[in-house]
Amino acid sequence: MRKIVVLSFITLDGVMQAPGGPDEDMTSGFKYGGWQAPYSNEESMKEMAKQLSEPFDLLLGRKTYDLFASVLAEPSGN
Repeated sequence: MRKIVVLSFITLDGVMQAPGGPDEDMTSGFKYGGWQAPYSNEESMKEMAKQLSEPFDLLLGRKTYDLFASVLAEPSGN
């Protein structure tokens, strides 16, 4: 049996969102996209790189799955 490791970007008041830009997800009037970028630093980036350096599986929610699927479905231009 494998461990489940959760990597998430979450504020102290419970906002969980990827470290994208301000327009990443404006669903239901959400206007705080990109909040994480100013708090990123070399230490946090090293830890994220370390966590993502090993093979892993992804467990995605519906919205994230739809975003990934739309990118993967695009022609690669090769």
